[in-house]
Amino acid sequence: MSTGGLSVEDGIRTLLLLMPRMVGRTKRIKVPPQLQSLNLAPRHLSLLSYLLFDGPLGVNELAARLEVAPATVSLMVGDLSRRGVVERREDDADRRRTIVCIAEANREAVDRWLAKGARAWRAALEPLTPEERLIFVETLRTYERVVAEEEGNET
Repeated sequence: MSTGGLSVEDGIRTLLLLMPRMVGRTKRIKVPPQLQSLNLAPRHLSLLSYLLFDGPLGVNELAARLEVAPATVSLMVGDLSRRGVVERREDDADRRRTIVCIAEANREAVDRWLAKGARAWRAALEPLTPEERLIFVETLRTYERVVAEEEGNET
């Protein structure tokens, strides 16, 4: 890794070339055959990532992590539950709370699907200090937020 620095313009130029390649490679990650017929969308990938890495979660916890309304998560979970991808159960401690987990029959397929991306992010993030990781993640969040804001201004 270079320690000489990078001008803003050189950084922009580099990222404008790199981002489409990253998106293209991500799109080419093969969905395991067991999951192909389910037509899973990117929002499902995010939900399944949380369940895979963090274990069973409540609907409200998932909503907070995904930054969407609990009703949206309930609809997604209902859809994935009908397809057999996730399972819902009542929380033994609070019957009003629904706990969601990846169905055991699909756990290995979901893990295989997400593993390549997780390995790539681990290779990219491990050499960084915690502070550098935070800057990197916040930079990506800022980029996504600004693009979303600009898309909203185009209508």
